[in-house]
Amino acid sequence: MGIKDNDPLEQLPGEDSGQEDINTDENISGSAHLNDEMGEDSEVEKLQDEIQQLRDKYLRLVAEFDNFRKRNAREKIELIQTSNKEVIISLLDILDDCDRAVKQLETSGDMAAFRDGVMLVFGKLKGTLQGKGLREMDSLNTDFNTDLHDAITEIDAPSPELKGKVLDYIQKGYYLNDKIIRHAKVVVGK
Repeated sequence: MGIKDNDPLEQLPGEDSGQEDINTDENISGSAHLNDEMGEDSEVEKLQDEIQQLRDKYLRLVAEFDNFRKRNAREKIELIQTSNKEVIISLLDILDDCDRAVKQLETSGDMAAFRDGVMLVFGKLKGTLQGKGLREMDSLNTDFNTDLHDAITEIDAPSPELKGKVLDYIQKGYYLNDKIIRHAKVVVGK
């Protein structure tokens, strides 16, 4: 046959050229290859849709968290600004008492009555603050503690047992609900 023997298009039916005929697979229909490609395309599209949905969900969560953070910051600022409102309102009565005491001092010359009035106002102030959780720090004749006290100066102790102890205070220390809000400024014996 010559040159035509090698041409697969010119091969006669029934002849065996040693090559497999790709068009005659009895297990695969003619459109099966197209279905596989379409299946792969739809699977890719499904995965892309899923990725897009996850991306959208992630962006929404990030935005929601950002809004939550901003809302908490605003609420914290509002809380800080209004947290002292209750204390200030309770101190207004004492401020009114102080105004009355100043007016009384201007019109009256009785110092004993004025002294008693000032002591009443001071007692009321102290009671109001204690009702809000304020407590004085008892520092005199206690061991010097750097967690509670700020040493302003050291002086010679009058007796050996007072060495390292608080002899006097320049400014009292205070607790608010058992938390130190101001250290006592003290004089320590050496």
